[in-house]
Amino acid sequence: MDKKRLKNGIFIAALILTCQIPAFSAKQEELIEMPKTYPAKYTAEYINEIKPLYKPTGKEEIIYVALDMLKGTNGEFSRNAILGNNLSGRAVKIEFRDLGTINPDYANFDALGWKKNKQLFIFINPRHKDAPPGALAALLAHEALHQDEYNSLAEETYAWTMEASVWYEISQLYPESNDELHPLVVRENTLKKLFERGGYSNKYIKKTVMSNAGYKDLPATSPGFEDL
Repeated sequence: MDKKRLKNGIFIAALILTCQIPAFSAKQEELIEMPKTYPAKYTAEYINEIKPLYKPTGKEEIIYVALDMLKGTNGEFSRNAILGNNLSGRAVKIEFRDLGTINPDYANFDALGWKKNKQLFIFINPRHKDAPPGALAALLAHEALHQDEYNSLAEETYAWTMEASVWYEISQLYPESNDELHPLVVRENTLKKLFERGGYSNKYIKKTVMSNAGYKDLPATSPGFEDL
């Protein structure tokens, strides 16, 4: 073989090797686009980090995000209650469920706290599956306060006020949560207005609870909620 052909052979072999190396050594990163209503810090990587903490509550990723958003807000108590610091001593199970299958009267409820034996549940209306997690966080802050089979006007007043105060904070911390077209956000903004109108107190929320036909048979107080 002459020198010229040898050189050409070496050049071609080197070129082939150069083209092949990236195919074997380059690692392609998969880009996962998160929902637009997720705050920017809730990347796929971050959600994987927090998943072990919230997995005992169920398998819904959006619920993990919602619970994590309660950190540092008035809903911190509710977050801890859902994670197991409650009367049952167990993590509350959270799932989206057709509430009409439990009782036809519950079909249009946004959520429902439930107790079966020693296990606490929070069932959320499936129409809120695509709600901003911040709105779900406020809703969960409310439902986490119902930890037994007893309920009262005082308990509902406290729970609705908690929900309003948490939404007030979250809508400021995470403005992307305020998707005004979503029915759950409409609910939260209605509560927030009552909260603000009452000077950040339960003044008008209490009146709303007292006039709610769904609560007409509730007693004034219940264990842990003796003040109305």
